Amino acid sequence: MSHRPSTSRWLRLLGAIAAMVLLALISLPRLKISADLRAFMPAPETADEHLLLDQIAEGPGSRLLFLSIQGADSETLAGQSLALKDLLSQRDDIRLVANGSETLDDLPETLLAARYLLTDRFDAEPLNATQLHEALLDRAAELASPAGMLLEDWLGRDPTLEVLHLAESLSPDAEPQKAFDVWFETKPLGALLVVEPAAAAFDPNANRQLLAGIEQGFASIATGSATTLTINGPGAYSVRMESRIRNEANLLGLIATILMVVLMWLSYRRWRYLLLGGLPLVLAGLAGISAVSLVFGTVHGVTLAFGFTLIGVAQDYPIHLLSHLKGDEPATVSAARIWPTLLTGVASTSIAYVAFYLSGVPGLAQLAVFTVTGLVVAAVCTRWWLPDWVGVPSAASRAPWLSRLSRHLLHWRRLRILATAVSGLALIWLWTQGGPSWENNLARLSPLPQAWLDREIELRRALAAPDMRYLLVLRGPNSESVLQSLEALSPELQRAVAEGKLGGFDHAAELLPSTALQLQRQAALPTPERAQALLDAAIADTDFDPAAFSDFVADLAVAKSRALLRPDALANTPLGLRLASLLWTRDGETVALITFRGQVDADAVAALAGRHADLHFLDLKQASEAMVTRYRHAILNSLLWAALALVLVIGLALRSWRRSLRVIQPMVFSTILVLAVLTGLGVSLSLFHLIALVLAAGLGIDYALFFEAAQSEPDADPLASLHGLLVCAVSTLMVFVLLASSSLPVLRALGLTVSLGVLCNFALALMLLQDRSDASPTPEAA
Repeated sequence: MSHRPSTSRWLRLLGAIAAMVLLALISLPRLKISADLRAFMPAPETADEHLLLDQIAEGPGSRLLFLSIQGADSETLAGQSLALKDLLSQRDDIRLVANGSETLDDLPETLLAARYLLTDRFDAEPLNATQLHEALLDRAAELASPAGMLLEDWLGRDPTLEVLHLAESLSPDAEPQKAFDVWFETKPLGALLVVEPAAAAFDPNANRQLLAGIEQGFASIATGSATTLTINGPGAYSVRMESRIRNEANLLGLIATILMVVLMWLSYRRWRYLLLGGLPLVLAGLAGISAVSLVFGTVHGVTLAFGFTLIGVAQDYPIHLLSHLKGDEPATVSAARIWPTLLTGVASTSIAYVAFYLSGVPGLAQLAVFTVTGLVVAAVCTRWWLPDWVGVPSAASRAPWLSRLSRHLLHWRRLRILATAVSGLALIWLWTQGGPSWENNLARLSPLPQAWLDREIELRRALAAPDMRYLLVLRGPNSESVLQSLEALSPELQRAVAEGKLGGFDHAAELLPSTALQLQRQAALPTPERAQALLDAAIADTDFDPAAFSDFVADLAVAKSRALLRPDALANTPLGLRLASLLWTRDGETVALITFRGQVDADAVAALAGRHADLHFLDLKQASEAMVTRYRHAILNSLLWAALALVLVIGLALRSWRRSLRVIQPMVFSTILVLAVLTGLGVSLSLFHLIALVLAAGLGIDYALFFEAAQSEPDADPLASLHGLLVCAVSTLMVFVLLASSSLPVLRALGLTVSLGVLCNFALALMLLQDRSDASPTPEAA
């Protein structure tokens, strides 16, 4: 029999190569990797959920970078912190740098002149000659003290020290530890800086350039010293995740490729088969990336990493073909013979991913498009392209060791009752445990390593950031109405503090008064002529020179006539970052947060909110857990419908409900056993475990379909099926054991779960389907 390719086969090969080149030209230039954590988070439905995810993804706190300089004594670290702050303050891609060294001199001129609109000192009684006279007497006494040098520069402009009063009133009760005038953490000893970049946290290109600039700047400062700089925060994580995923994908991909080459050689002893087995995967991967790029515009890093698992899934298709080749029939006939079973397996695996696509979660939708596209392309290549080039079939599936192994595996049928009993006991045990343990912590849905998240929490605590679990949320049509409502609420909040129900509170109106209050204060300010008269009266019996206070009179004149302060007036100032985290306008609605310090009586705060129609009490922990629970239930419901569709598809394909149930039974038992093992290990199941369970179930269906077909189809070859499934199981196990060794939590969850699933599905398929008395001939007869 001739195996020389015909002209039409060459044309099909050239067409496949052209398709790969075209897909590469389409996908690679468009390949933009995203690290936006929202892609794998629940879709928000309520206003609270939108607020929660907006703060995680776009809030000012999500932009912050936390810098820690370590490796020297406090004085050296403080010096480098000050030098780095000066250097970074000159960058256009940074809005704000703070390290605790900020002084009154750092306030912009616009805020200095507007201090009389911000201060509450003269709300009860407008500025008058008596107040100014008493202030001047205090300044005279202070000038005679050692602190006089600090006041001398400010005296002529601010004799009442309103700037100092504002600084004290706006300072939080709890502040970071300081040494040599900069912020420090003590364990480990490190000088701290906070950087607010201009770019969004999940813009990896902008953040990559920023991080490189920060590191280069620090290197120029720390030359010759042993100090080190660490950077934490979402912007840094987006860059590291992209790099880490690429590096791990390259390393694990290289190891997997080497192992696959060895496995394919040992399994088929044909170098041509190595190439043939890999080409459908290359085409499948390119097709998957192209599909995701075209549909979504970007590819999430987790989606790209998950594409690595195609090596362990789509690899099965060419393996099935190569193992089922016969020397007495053309490869196209062999491909056609296994195609119904192969197509059923592809459809079964794809159904679950269609459910993920319909979940409404962008990350899952990307996974669905990537996986289904890749599997379909790999299957089509195996069916209509690979047979043209396999050449002389390998005799691997007729090796004597395989026949001996098959005879030994026949004894596994004696374990059917044991497998059923163990699965039943596992199900009962899960029921007594209340089902699997589910991860309800929203932070755990993040693909970031836990060590990164823990470190960021340590840094936020060192910087005395407020506890954000309990919030009061105030919504209104514009910032003015919201600020006025906050001012009206302040007396109630202050009473709660006095009664010990709150340790303290912060809201936007403490930083920026409403326009109405500013107008009231502006109207109470003296005119320039009146201000000069007050000054002349106040200094009449003092030694001060009236001319020394010209700047004071000028500032009063500016405050009397100037435009009122708006939220944007505080931008790029130390107060601006705090204001932006407490007040913002989006989609025509203004939202304000009231945060708390110290102890919080949640019931008392909820009761306070209940007395105001526009005020809402929010427990972020409770809201996030409720969102994750609802999200999980929605996905499980989708998977339930997918399972029903799976039963229907298999039933239609096999045209026998009895055969269909036999195929589904190993997968069901395996899922129960994997859940029991993970629960016994104390693993809380997350979204990524669900993805892995679906993938393992798809593999299990594939194994059961081929085992069942080997016994039920009249022209089936049991030894060929056994050989193909052994190679498939080993290749998949190799890939997912590698994934289980990854440093990324997402890949570890996938690797561990699918590895357990592969072992259970293969073993149970052998136990429950092997050698029915009314099925195929024995291996010896074959």
